[in-house]
Amino acid sequence: MTTATIITRRAFRRTDDYTPGTPKLKYVEEALPPLGLTSVLIKIHAISLNYRDANIANGGNPWPVLPNGILCNDAAGEVVATGEKVKNLAVGDKVAPIIDTKYITGRELGRSWLAADEDGVMADHVIFDEEVVVKLPDYLDFVSAATIPCAGVTAWSALKGMSIGQTVLIQGTGGVSVFALKLARAAGLQVILTSSSDHKLEKMKEKYPNPPLLTVNYSKIPDWHEEVLRLTDGVGVDIVVENGGTPSLVQSMKCTRRGGIISQVGYLGKQNPQDLAELVPIIIDRRIILRGINAGSKYDTEDFCAALSATKVRLDDLIDSTFPFQKAEEAVEYIWQGKQVGKLVLCL
Repeated sequence: MTTATIITRRAFRRTDDYTPGTPKLKYVEEALPPLGLTSVLIKIHAISLNYRDANIANGGNPWPVLPNGILCNDAAGEVVATGEKVKNLAVGDKVAPIIDTKYITGRELGRSWLAADEDGVMADHVIFDEEVVVKLPDYLDFVSAATIPCAGVTAWSALKGMSIGQTVLIQGTGGVSVFALKLARAAGLQVILTSSSDHKLEKMKEKYPNPPLLTVNYSKIPDWHEEVLRLTDGVGVDIVVENGGTPSLVQSMKCTRRGGIISQVGYLGKQNPQDLAELVPIIIDRRIILRGINAGSKYDTEDFCAALSATKVRLDDLIDSTFPFQKAEEAVEYIWQGKQVGKLVLCL
């Protein structure tokens, strides 16, 4: 056992004021909860933001959230103190909490998401039971490692079951999308990337030139699924990493091969059930497997970290920009406006 000498922390809590133009975060200095017998105190070094964070801060989350909670569920830090009954972690370990603290093996029925049901990780110190903490790959710096728990594990889960030579359609250039692109290329998959911005698509093609990246601007091609079919000689893609939700799901189905998979990872578009009028006949006709991806379990996170450690895949090229911790408000707004191509990380 090591005794924590740190009894307070700096954190950003939500204001829960959803009026446009008003601050979404409030800086606080508060007492840390006590260190439990099986808990660890983690000094946070980097916090990775996701669209989910900006959406929660602006009142758009479709699930209930803890009032004035601490934002963010993606972070990397080091253990600086342990409870006397901690068995598997030690001071100095590079770690992160999993994002759903009720989802360990994948068989659990409940859920408890950081930054929603419970406080998140936008703080300089956090305390978690060792059961919900994973070791991160040693070869990564804290900034890169901070992208793993949410965006990385979501991309890993979304691509599960794919094999070399298959084709994946990835929507957008946000955190999960660029992570999925990175993993897909490493796994030998052909990638078709969509965006509404030619600038973002060109930027991605410059970053990943070999083999050439196939792209589709869906704002210029309303029937973009037809373009995807053309790029795949009419067959369709083997898998879609779908993050639009109702506005794009039916079109995603139309350009998925028969028997293919759609991994629904998000809901970035304006959700309208009327957009799903063709869903049932298309999903039956094309025999599509539609699966919801809610990141992954602790076991999934550990499997992903093991794969990263074995392959030493670089993740620094996924980083769009870094902000100092004190500029958390600006970082959330940056994400909310969709300026990023990749991941945005707060550094402490």
